[in-house]
Amino acid sequence: MIAINRHTVHANGIRQHYIDAGSGAPVILLHGFPETNYAWRHQIPVLGELYRVIAPDLRGYGETDKPASGYDKRNMARDLAALLDGLGIDRIALVGHDRGARVATRFAKDYPDRVDRLVVMDNVPTRIVAREINAQIAKAYWFFLFHLVPDLPETLIAGKEEQWLRHFFSDWTYDPGSISGEAFDTYVRAYRAPGAVRGAMADYRANAEDVAQDKEDADIKIGCPVLSLWGADFGAVGKLFDMPSVWAEMASDLRAEAIPNCGHLPHEERPEAVNALLLEFLQGWQG
Repeated sequence: MIAINRHTVHANGIRQHYIDAGSGAPVILLHGFPETNYAWRHQIPVLGELYRVIAPDLRGYGETDKPASGYDKRNMARDLAALLDGLGIDRIALVGHDRGARVATRFAKDYPDRVDRLVVMDNVPTRIVAREINAQIAKAYWFFLFHLVPDLPETLIAGKEEQWLRHFFSDWTYDPGSISGEAFDTYVRAYRAPGAVRGAMADYRANAEDVAQDKEDADIKIGCPVLSLWGADFGAVGKLFDMPSVWAEMASDLRAEAIPNCGHLPHEERPEAVNALLLEFLQGWQG
């Protein structure tokens, strides 16, 4: 059994919470919405046998600070860069899911010399969602639009965090009961914490800045090897977009894999399949 340690550090002006486990070449795991770094509980013990695994709570999520601003993905990538600088880590293998994949993509573009390889999980890049949006996509991405409304989501969700999260975890999974029991209760507690819902909403409300940043370097492909994974049965990603084509537009060295019988949360729904793919892709990474 590897030791799993929890730490906080002040970096890029905020107090960041992260999990640190194992030793060896560093592998960074960035969670998505509506999760925290608890999302990686099935990956950390496995990857930690071979690598040093670091899983932060992103700005606005979990035990990390939830300031009023700074949620554009360039600044959230700076959060990660500052965290790594504080830990004396230069070059990494980077894994991101959902919102974390947006941060990871921006990090790979802004700090190309620091990323040896990149995994993006069940994510359509922000710029491409904005470019392709139509009535069908808007219906699937209704929460993007709802979360943009100032203050209203926080008001409606307050006291109903359990029902709010239950909708996403049931609707976004192949097996609606995948996230239940202790796992579901852990997320409910996290999102009942002061500022937690507002922090997640602020992440989405940076959308216009994120699209503008993505347009600035849209013609520059990610140069490191990229593995794109997605759940084959999630209506808003694998069933709505041609994912190999989407990520071929983003990366010059791409492997694209759909995970069957899986929705939006592959790392939680199909951890054995995801772990096998991660271990294969990380093979040879020595830091």
